[in-house]
Amino acid sequence: MADGTIYLYFKNKADILNNFFSHKTRLVFQRFREAVEQADQAEDKLRNLIRRHLSEFQRDRNMAVVFQREALQARYVADEYIKDITKMYLDILEEIIAQGQKEGSIRENFQAGLVKRFILGAVNEVINTWVTAGGKYDLVSMADPLVELYFDGIGQQRI
Repeated sequence: MADGTIYLYFKNKADILNNFFSHKTRLVFQRFREAVEQADQAEDKLRNLIRRHLSEFQRDRNMAVVFQREALQARYVADEYIKDITKMYLDILEEIIAQGQKEGSIRENFQAGLVKRFILGAVNEVINTWVTAGGKYDLVSMADPLVELYFDGIGQQRI
């Protein structure tokens, strides 16, 4: 296929990336939701979500590279689209945090918005570090330490 032929189907590079992310996002978020629903307790739901998040990017390093370089820097992907996918992720986190607060495993005196951004920011930074390191280590192995960090930082004192 000639290079110009692709523009019969897409307006520009941003349109190609938006379509790519839209397709991948639907698939990945379905997997996120399935992983979360496999657990009963908030801590296990968070662990499943983060493990699935990291495994999706580890499984498709090219997607991780494109996402980290293009989407998070919003060079070509529409800002509105980034806001939408971020909101979907934050909504899942909000459900987990609310459940954890109800269970007593997450302190109620923390604002959910702060906790959500703390979690998402840390996961994105772990992925970014992995991408810039060339994917040379097991990204999924970071899931349990991340969850332990969250619960040691936002959880009730464990006895």
